[in-house]
Amino acid sequence: MHPVLVFRHAPIEGPGYFSTFLDRHDIPWRLACIDAGEPVPVRLNGISGICLMGGPMSVNDDLPWIPPLLTLIRDAVARGVPVIGHCLGGQLMAKALGGEVHANPVKEIGWGEVRVTNAGAAHPWVGDAGTPLLAFHWHGETFSLPPDATRILESAYCTNQAFVLNDRHIGMQCHVEMTPELIAGWCESGAAEIAASDSPGVQAPEAIQSDLPARTARLHQLADKIYSRWIQGLSQ
Repeated sequence: MHPVLVFRHAPIEGPGYFSTFLDRHDIPWRLACIDAGEPVPVRLNGISGICLMGGPMSVNDDLPWIPPLLTLIRDAVARGVPVIGHCLGGQLMAKALGGEVHANPVKEIGWGEVRVTNAGAAHPWVGDAGTPLLAFHWHGETFSLPPDATRILESAYCTNQAFVLNDRHIGMQCHVEMTPELIAGWCESGAAEIAASDSPGVQAPEAIQSDLPARTARLHQLADKIYSRWIQGLSQ
């Protein structure tokens, strides 16, 4: 199998649990470090899937790597190469496929439940989710749905938490890849952002880091379902 290409846009926003999941299933992957100046590939040759991680920038910023990455996403979807996006990654997918990215009504940082909005479309990705699912959040912007995409998750502070397209691609506003180490690092690097926010959707670092083993274990149950569905589309 060709490797999954994982795009990292910031040094502290690596693949986390996503890479753990791929390793567990013996799926090869390669990290494309955009933050270190690695160029975006022009072609999909030798790539079985694309994973887009988060980042502190906006997809509307004038950054040289954003246009070629949007082009690559469109090419992947057109060719049936599975794409999965986490937070900024979901926003990149939305913009590439015809949606818009704009400010969310409130900033959302910390733990929060997400709810299924379309049981039929969501079932292959999250199973029979009759109760809210736990996710992690860190965003001030959000996306509109691209044409032909189906919204499957929402939260109290953000209408579009996840969309699916063609039963093969998924873009998420939330984070399901978090590990205790990633969360601790983000709380440290983002302490000033948290302190400066008066949003009802922003939690204190102490609250975010409480009961981490149990909450990340619950988060990984959701990630396992989403990732298990996504890898079904990878070419052998």
